[in-house]
Amino acid sequence: MGVLFGTDGVRGKANQELTPELAYRLGRAGAYVLSRTVEEPRIIVGKDTRISGDMLEAALTAGICSVGVDVIQVGVMPTPAIAYLTRRMGVTAGVVISASHNPVEDNGIKFFGNSGYKLPDETEAEIERIVLNGTDSLPYPTGAAVGRVVRRPEAVEQYIEFLKNSIDTRLEGLKIVVDCANGAAYQVAPRVLADLGAKVVPIFAEPDGVNINRDCGSTHLQNLQKAVMEHGAHLGLAHDGDADRVIAVDEKGEVVDGDQIMVICGLDLKERGRLPGDKVVVTVMSNMGLHLAFRKAGISVLQTAVGDRYVLEEMKRSGAMLGGEQSGHIIFLEHSTTGDGLLTALQLLSTVVKRGKPLSELAAQMARLPQVMVNVPVRDKNRLAENDEMQKAIAEAQARLGERGRVLVRPSGTEPLIRIMAEGPDEKELEEITSGLAAVAKEHLQ
Repeated sequence: MGVLFGTDGVRGKANQELTPELAYRLGRAGAYVLSRTVEEPRIIVGKDTRISGDMLEAALTAGICSVGVDVIQVGVMPTPAIAYLTRRMGVTAGVVISASHNPVEDNGIKFFGNSGYKLPDETEAEIERIVLNGTDSLPYPTGAAVGRVVRRPEAVEQYIEFLKNSIDTRLEGLKIVVDCANGAAYQVAPRVLADLGAKVVPIFAEPDGVNINRDCGSTHLQNLQKAVMEHGAHLGLAHDGDADRVIAVDEKGEVVDGDQIMVICGLDLKERGRLPGDKVVVTVMSNMGLHLAFRKAGISVLQTAVGDRYVLEEMKRSGAMLGGEQSGHIIFLEHSTTGDGLLTALQLLSTVVKRGKPLSELAAQMARLPQVMVNVPVRDKNRLAENDEMQKAIAEAQARLGERGRVLVRPSGTEPLIRIMAEGPDEKELEEITSGLAAVAKEHLQ
């Protein structure tokens, strides 16, 4: 990854790292690179509910308009909605201002090309070079050639219709609690579920600019679990701040994560002849239980590094139509070019309705093995692969587990951390293994 662009666009602490000045330069450079062969270029801009979104939207929009490109502002909108609308409206590109599940202090800027896919590495690299070298050499049109701003908040209706048409079932009879993370799904998610006939109990659907992801959403499930039990709901759904992922809770209050959702939907798709090549794509973090469930059903599992970008690349390469991550970021390529928490929720709900079984019974198709994870702060995470003591300790830990489980140690993609994960049937043994590896990392990687 580059200096500015990571695996999911440009991110940083809003107004310190991701400043209005940087947003302006990204707008100029991005609009120039993406529109130079387009006669009447237009770029859609959306955002989540963070307080810094208005500030960055203004700066980004100014940058885009300054090179003569029109901006369509659609307001607060899920990230996958921007990808869909970019494709649907036939515009030059889309940009979303969001930091997903991160705390309110952070924000991010992510571009989509006119196909609705994230930008290729080489395009991001070109934009980054222009930003870092200075954008003053780019055109400064005047008069009627300056970009215009059009506000189209009603564009969300197109996304809502797309979601409702993505399944062929109604949801009457289902009582659903939906945690909107005080984020971009706060209006759309309850509306879509209600329109399809469900009885909806929305929680954390009152954003105030600073409460996004705060003790709620797909990374904080306790309140959703409690609400499902209190309301006697059939299930609960939790989105993150930009609604590109979803985690479920069954009628017993138990978590149903992204791996289990993929198994539920994948097995259903195969049975209906809708899983091309009988294959799915997951990351190395997916639970062994997923592999066992799919193997039993005759479905092959392709693995990638952690990150939805890598999952999508492998899906396009292999022709797979289903892929995703344990975190609930799941891609149904038949319907969408990116992970979409609302779309995934509807695919899951449609399966529940068609099978006529409670979510707990469907989730039991995958026996989830215990996983223990530890994060170890280190001075240089890139020394992991070359450190003999660490590699020896990892090999010994894997030998201890043998075929009963596995050990995965990797540097974080975004932080100065080593992430240690052990998986197997005995949680106490896994805790011993991860704590032992953490001690070696602290001694030899500092």
